[in-house]
Amino acid sequence: MQCTCRALRALPFETFCKERIAMKKHMVVIGGGITGVTSAYALARQGFQVTLIEKNRYAAMETSYANGGQLSASNAEVWTHPSTLIKGLKWMMKADAPLLMNPKPSWHKFSWIAEFVANIPKYERNTIDTAKLAIDAREHLFAWAASEGIDFDHKREGILHIYRDKKGFDHAGRVSKLLAAGGLARRAVTPEEMRGIEPTLQGQYYGGYFTESDSTGDIHKFTFGLAQACERLGVKLLTGHEVLSVASNGSTATVQVRHNGQTETLTFDGIVVSAGVHSRRLAAQLGDRLNVYPVKGYSITVNMPDAASQAAAPQVSLLDDETKLVTSRLGADRFRVAGTAEFNGFNLDIRADRIAPLIRWVNECFPGIDTRKVVPWAGLRPMMPDMLPRVGAGKKANVFYNTGHGHLGWTLSAITAHQLAGHVAQGLGHQTHTLSGVSPAMASA
Repeated sequence: MQCTCRALRALPFETFCKERIAMKKHMVVIGGGITGVTSAYALARQGFQVTLIEKNRYAAMETSYANGGQLSASNAEVWTHPSTLIKGLKWMMKADAPLLMNPKPSWHKFSWIAEFVANIPKYERNTIDTAKLAIDAREHLFAWAASEGIDFDHKREGILHIYRDKKGFDHAGRVSKLLAAGGLARRAVTPEEMRGIEPTLQGQYYGGYFTESDSTGDIHKFTFGLAQACERLGVKLLTGHEVLSVASNGSTATVQVRHNGQTETLTFDGIVVSAGVHSRRLAAQLGDRLNVYPVKGYSITVNMPDAASQAAAPQVSLLDDETKLVTSRLGADRFRVAGTAEFNGFNLDIRADRIAPLIRWVNECFPGIDTRKVVPWAGLRPMMPDMLPRVGAGKKANVFYNTGHGHLGWTLSAITAHQLAGHVAQGLGHQTHTLSGVSPAMASA
């Protein structure tokens, strides 16, 4: 399976918006995180019969539960840069490092690293393409939230990237040129301007970059709300169902599930794998190679019931380049700080030595916030070696993928779901119909 987002951007408008209804194909979507739910929603809006299978009791209970909360085109820079390798080696024995690699060998890890290195020459191209996707995703996501009445603590105050030294600031300048090539405008700001943008920020800084068009919100609230919208569109949600195996003969897909101790096999016309870090295993069962690796990230949610903490917390979202941390203000009384990257396999342990730097960062940058009430969390990002999500068809005619979004799952989810619906319609010869609220501009993005 060679399909990437880059190859999927320019599907013909007619694929999406034929004004007729044919017999519905029944699609199954595996995974109830942000990409699975957006996939189900986009397919349902295009007239498919859809079943979504999720092992947890509710949607968005794993990687889509407590991420950094940013909808950040300004964070589109891919990681396939030589400096990433240097930092990884330098920090390997430092327990609280922003990037931590467990040296324990595994074929999966080494094959992923080898492909990562092979993609370093594509760093600029992939960064530009990711920026374009992130910008395209906005209108879909915002329109869906508005049409479905989803309250997700959306805050459109921009994102401020902060730099403590000239080296980091100069690198950001080079990245800004790539983002501009992708259509994103952001501007350099002085330390004085940074304090004007976010007066609560403490510390000494060399400079920053500010992206007014970026925004933040609560990914769990958005995904859960969209899952409810899916049900209103007729999507069948099978929560609490563990997927044991999947198979396809090219025209029929089967999924074996376990629910309440009982095992059964379900049959569909086609299958979409949006199972995050579990997508690699399912893809192998379907005859495809999908080298997704689980990269663990941590977050803390600081609960701020007191007025003093609320006043001391930032309104503008931040990205600290040196510590690789991002922040989001979620409503009046929650402050989210997230980041770090840990290559440690399928490990969800919440380590105290990885959480401590996040709390320490809050205490240093926002000393007026009371950090006694902190909720720690860890999730596994599904990361591809080239940092681009996989969206499109597998080897079998009725097998499709929308997965591998890495650290930009929420940011890219709406556009990749939109693309997926077009590819499924095209691949299965399904004649779609346009639902109210979908404009030609959206359909042809």
